[in-house]
Amino acid sequence: MAMRVAIPHWQGRVSPVFDVAGQMLVVDVAEGREQARQNVGLEAEQPQARASRLVRHGATVLICGAISWPLERALSAAGIEVIPQTCGDVEQVLAAFINGQLQQDAFLMPGCCGRRRRFQVGRRHGGRGWRHGRKGGEDGAQR
Repeated sequence: MAMRVAIPHWQGRVSPVFDVAGQMLVVDVAEGREQARQNVGLEAEQPQARASRLVRHGATVLICGAISWPLERALSAAGIEVIPQTCGDVEQVLAAFINGQLQQDAFLMPGCCGRRRRFQVGRRHGGRGWRHGRKGGEDGAQR
């Protein structure tokens, strides 16, 4: 299953706050491998405009650090899976995502221990997507 993964970055690491990130790596992933990549500049925009920019670039997954609720909702409404509270070296985060190991605590932002991420690479909501504890019950199920 092919997907386009977006990761905002700063100095080689996942940008700590997506809402104000200036650069984003966009990577095409298919058959468990990176196929292509490009770096995209981001402007300071309102949440809806920033979400639209990701849609225009064909992003299907956003891996980011902190993100505001309005922006996360705008992205989810646009059909983009959001994997927040992620930190670390961009290349290591990308490799962990592709290999299905991003849920490791090593990539969880400090102070986020009560909000564990649960997801599966290449699968979407409704049994087909990543699960995040705050999107539903303790097991991340949609309600």
